[in-house]
Amino acid sequence: MGHFLIFFMVLIISSISQLYSQIYSQPRLDVVERNCSSLVVHNSSAYTMNYWKAIQQIQQGVLNGGFGTGSAGDPPSKMYVIAQCHGDLSMLDCRICFEAGQSILPSCLPHIGGRVYLDGCFIRAANYSFFHEIITPEDTLICGSTKNNSRAGMTTRLIQNLIKEAPSNDGYRSGKDITEDGEVFALVNCWKTMDNKSCSFCLEKAASSILSCLPSTDGYALNAGCIIQYSDDNFLSIDRQEIQYAEFYTWLVLFVALIIFGALVITCCVCVGKFIINSRNKRHRNVKINGETESDLSIFKRSLRFKYSTIEKATNDFNESNKLGQGGFGEVFKGCLGDGREIAVKRLFVSSTTQSQDVVNEVNIISLAEHRNLVRFLGCSLTYKDSLLVYEFVPNMSLDRFLFDPEKKKELDWQKRLGIIIGTARGLKYLHTDYKVSIVHRDIKASNILLDLKYRPKISDFGLAKFYASEKIPGHETAKIAGTLGYMAPEYLGNGQLTEKVDVYSYGVLVLEILSGVRNNKFGSDDSLSTLVTSTWKHFQSNTMSEIIDRSLEIDNIEEVLRVAQVGLLCTQEAALLRPTMAEIIQMLTQKNSPLSQPSKPPFVDECMELSNYSNSFRKQADSCKIDPNQR
Repeated sequence: MGHFLIFFMVLIISSISQLYSQIYSQPRLDVVERNCSSLVVHNSSAYTMNYWKAIQQIQQGVLNGGFGTGSAGDPPSKMYVIAQCHGDLSMLDCRICFEAGQSILPSCLPHIGGRVYLDGCFIRAANYSFFHEIITPEDTLICGSTKNNSRAGMTTRLIQNLIKEAPSNDGYRSGKDITEDGEVFALVNCWKTMDNKSCSFCLEKAASSILSCLPSTDGYALNAGCIIQYSDDNFLSIDRQEIQYAEFYTWLVLFVALIIFGALVITCCVCVGKFIINSRNKRHRNVKINGETESDLSIFKRSLRFKYSTIEKATNDFNESNKLGQGGFGEVFKGCLGDGREIAVKRLFVSSTTQSQDVVNEVNIISLAEHRNLVRFLGCSLTYKDSLLVYEFVPNMSLDRFLFDPEKKKELDWQKRLGIIIGTARGLKYLHTDYKVSIVHRDIKASNILLDLKYRPKISDFGLAKFYASEKIPGHETAKIAGTLGYMAPEYLGNGQLTEKVDVYSYGVLVLEILSGVRNNKFGSDDSLSTLVTSTWKHFQSNTMSEIIDRSLEIDNIEEVLRVAQVGLLCTQEAALLRPTMAEIIQMLTQKNSPLSQPSKPPFVDECMELSNYSNSFRKQADSCKIDPNQR
């Protein structure tokens, strides 16, 4: 009987969920038009990187207000992006439409940007500021093939009324006209960069264009600053009043169902309670499965389970004074257990709807990973409210606190730095090839390398990439892009291709940072695309590699240091297939007499050269315009 009640309630909730999805989910993802720029670039990697940077800038505005503009990079590869949803879309539908649009637009590369018009939203990218363009030669008119002369007059009246009302209504208006001849639906929408005057002008031009489609039963006028759409099919989202009525009747059905089965619920409560108690008892019993106990096969075995109250007490109720930091996965707190052990507690940024499956699956994997160069996992507490992971506390904190501090870096002599480089490589090799499943870290950097009291490295945050607070890129094999710009391999940043070579690239950047004591993204250079990696490559070509080495280091064997720098360049090669595996890297670092191959160029070197030439040309022009004060 208890099983029947549970089945019935699941059936009711499932039916309601399906009804709600039909009511609310109308993102209108059909592609109306994709128009790519006629200009072409020879190397699109810089444009791709700047495009995704601009997308990150605007996504919060689009998700919260249905509109956003942004730009990223420097000429000649600077990218400008605008995205806007139509006014009748809900925020959820807008998010779905925006994610679809942002994944389609990069298909225009190697063309410099383009436009994508979906039924529910619009997105455009280019290498110049176009935000206030009203009409352009690339504007498009699309007319349907079906004709109906009887509706031409009502279509004209409806569109004329809407374009008059839209400029004073935040640039948007939709409506319908119903007569004995049939129905017509229309939508007009200006981009929010348009003022009232520009919006009126754009809509009048679009109306003049789209009315030439008549007597076609549907049409689109797609201008640079606005769009108009009409059809005899209802393409508009459901009216909010209709949604309220549907919501009322849905809850009414649920209320009646609960009353009818109320008596059954009371009767079955005892049975359900016994079932839950028996299930819990069964979970704790040592039932032998293939020579192991059932409790040994899950993270929920007694030794890995922490009570929420225990962790809460250990961290003093997650007091801010105990907060060690915050990253893409969540917050980190220091705690002290009752037995005196110091711990680090990670509170993940995950919702209750995903934690039951994703968190349990991932933690089941990482809980069995044990290596001297990995931070040791002690247990977890998973509740409807929080997902808490408990690790050993590593006293010296993270590598970046030493490496990039002018005074503390002096504690890291060359032997300690070499030990950190080799230990990190061994930890990554274990994750890639020696563990039961291959784990790609995706965010290797100095802040994710912790140091114990003897400065031995321990990799943190492995296996947590899917919990990073970043948006996913539809159409890629990976769930989402997770990592830090400057450390991500070009094939992963541009195309979402995830292999162990992504970690190899990040490791190579880390090696060069350890050698130089300088952050990759904050390397002192006049041009913004120049990084520690590209600068090291230039020194390698000019045989001046010693200039990148941290001047605070006292070095007895300069050849050993230069060999490690060459290994770093081998790891950061643009072509993923040319990068060595972690096993090969360990061999290069430990077998010092083995020959090293010559590295090929890292990514973005060509872009640095273009930008440098552009800057030098600009400075020469500026110098030629200077006035000699003696000639006045």
